[in-house]
Amino acid sequence: MIRPDAQLRAGHIPADLIPPGTDPRTVVIVHTAPRSWTGPVLLILAGTVGVCALVYITTAAVLSLLQVAATTAVALKAAIPVLIGGGGLISFAIKAPKSGGNRPPLKKR
Repeated sequence: MIRPDAQLRAGHIPADLIPPGTDPRTVVIVHTAPRSWTGPVLLILAGTVGVCALVYITTAAVLSLLQVAATTAVALKAAIPVLIGGGGLISFAIKAPKSGGNRPPLKKR
């Protein structure tokens, strides 16, 4: 028993801890309970699980919103030609310069 706390746990009371004039047989030393790490560890685990669950639920919500947006975009892409008319045929009028000739000179004022 080299360490003083080991001596105290074994019931050996060092003489310097007993006040003068006190009967050593009547002295009682009260020991503190060892620290329990269960509470802090469980609190950290609960916090970590809570944060992970929040990130998971948020990611699932965002991904479901993206899926709805993509489905809506595909449906609109398929429906726009029908809504505009033409049975799915959309043509654009592009004005192209005439080929094969020189432009007439511009008139000056």
